[in-house]
Amino acid sequence: MIIQGVVIVIVLYFLVGLRIVKEYERGVKFSLGKYTGLMKPGLRLVLPVLQSWERVDLRVRTIDVPSQDCISKDNIPIKVNAVLYYKVGDASKAILEVEYYNFAVSQLSQTTMRNIVGEFDLDDILSQRDVLNKKIKDIVDKDTDSWGIKVTQIELKDIELPENMRRSIARVAEADRERKATILKAEGETIASKNIAKAAADLAKVEGALHLRTLQTLNDISSEPSTKIIIGLPMEVLRAFEKFGDKKK
Repeated sequence: MIIQGVVIVIVLYFLVGLRIVKEYERGVKFSLGKYTGLMKPGLRLVLPVLQSWERVDLRVRTIDVPSQDCISKDNIPIKVNAVLYYKVGDASKAILEVEYYNFAVSQLSQTTMRNIVGEFDLDDILSQRDVLNKKIKDIVDKDTDSWGIKVTQIELKDIELPENMRRSIARVAEADRERKATILKAEGETIASKNIAKAAADLAKVEGALHLRTLQTLNDISSEPSTKIIIGLPMEVLRAFEKFGDKKK
């Protein structure tokens, strides 16, 4: 009976120590507090009391970097937030080299974002987000390398400007649109005047062409019953009268 009891206790002892490590996880094992290796996916044994382990998820994680008060290089106060994507590349380092690696990555991202934003003027911050994203990502990735962390991507989400600055940017944008519209209108009028001059020159080369064009225009106008028609005599008609008068003399 004693032997059976001992066997049962031993079996239960080992059963209690069974652990399942999923495919996307790794287990960091400690024996009497000393690191003794990684536990790969599958059914693994962790001896109670003598051994312990930490479960580490290797999938890509997302961190929402909270809005940070920043000062641009040209001394404009703005608020910037971002989203960061990272994953654990070395599970043992993530446990042994840093406490709460998720929190550490978040804090490092915030300070790095504030520092990098301060190196750019407001115009560059608004127009060169890709440059800022890459620079922040490279720095955070390098600093977290010793923690076994791999930063895959960081994206600035919202850039909040002071109210007076938003109004100024809106006025500048409106003025720029008006300038472009004026330029396009002027270019269109120039092209139209050139086409009209070319058409007039072509009509003048053919005798009676201008008169026929006038008649065609009058026919188009007359399709509207409420339209008043003012008939202008083309120069060709006046010249015809002049020739008629000369012959009469």
